[in-house]
Amino acid sequence: MAIAAQNPQDRVEQLILLTERLTELMADQAAAFETRRPQDAAAKLEETSRLANLYRHESTRVRAQPNLVSGAPLELRTRLVRATEAFDAVLARQGRALNAARTVTEGLVKAIADEVANQRAKSVSYGATGVASTNGTATAITLNRRA
Repeated sequence: MAIAAQNPQDRVEQLILLTERLTELMADQAAAFETRRPQDAAAKLEETSRLANLYRHESTRVRAQPNLVSGAPLELRTRLVRATEAFDAVLARQGRALNAARTVTEGLVKAIADEVANQRAKSVSYGATGVASTNGTATAITLNRRA
């Protein structure tokens, strides 16, 4: 999907709207992760994904063909630059929030795995000499990487 613009001014106006909406959605997601409510971020995930793909596609097109926006008034192009800067700042904020959530989650998983390993009874086996051995056994824990 691409933006259907009539002229450079129309394209820049649409890019501003797209960037501002995507910035708003990403800020909401960052806030959800910061408040430890990732389920709130999932509510608008489909729209965010769709707009992010459109943004990626359009920014690639504009980089390859600067004439798509160069004819727009300077004031509009400046607004687009400011909107893009705000978007970059929100992306950095979301990255920090996601990294913090990932670190906490990994710590919890490790703590649970350690506790499970500690609570499992050590198996007793008999060696070749018939003497009981209490060596620990390897324990496998399956984790869902999508969590």
